[in-house]
Amino acid sequence: MGVSYNRLWKMLIDKNMKRIEMQYLTGISGNILARMGKNQYVSMETIEKICKKLDCKMTYISTDYVFDGQGTEPWKPDCKDYKPMNVYGQTKLEGELAVSQTLEKYFIVRIAWVFGLNGKNFIKTMLNVGKTHDTVRVVNDQIGTPTYTYDLARLLVDMNETEKYGYYHATNEGGYISWYDFTREIYRQAGYTTKVLPVTTAEYGLSKAARPFNSRLDKSKLVENGFTPLPTWQDALSRYLKEIKA
Repeated sequence: MGVSYNRLWKMLIDKNMKRIEMQYLTGISGNILARMGKNQYVSMETIEKICKKLDCKMTYISTDYVFDGQGTEPWKPDCKDYKPMNVYGQTKLEGELAVSQTLEKYFIVRIAWVFGLNGKNFIKTMLNVGKTHDTVRVVNDQIGTPTYTYDLARLLVDMNETEKYGYYHATNEGGYISWYDFTREIYRQAGYTTKVLPVTTAEYGLSKAARPFNSRLDKSKLVENGFTPLPTWQDALSRYLKEIKA
């Protein structure tokens, strides 16, 4: 069993409580902000004031949803062409701006297609569907790269040991794929014989929330600043499948 996402953060908190406490309060997925009963901007603004008073670093986990999800070019971390496509993206953007306009010691890290041991995710859903269906239809015109929380946590630990502040993008390596491609590899590694059919978003049907066609995130800034890229998503998937079977 590998070290869990939350355990890594606990290790970091124990190492330097003053510096990391407020990073933990931000919530890796933003859930703590929802529990505050306020919108992300107001909640982040409150946390930032405390961070500034303590002179501590802050890490804010954001998303590709701050962009409009169109085109085919990977989004660069320092791109300011913000056009959130839904309320989720807008609130995450407001959180980003609150952090960057208030603090100097911050890491804003955008991720996409997240999966981990806790909670629901695409892999768990497709495994469950694959057990009861001979054929599944999956969209092939939404492109991005998965992010394994275990790998992300290790990067965040390394990142917070530096003073290389700013905006970053962090997903697993291995190339850009569609949800259709991801599903095929999930079933291949899991040993499923379920047939996967590619369909467009329009063919698949309406979704409750608008989803980006282009979730490609440019991660070159990580290497430029001396950080080790995350392992390939194929390798991450293999390790994750072993974890959920254990």
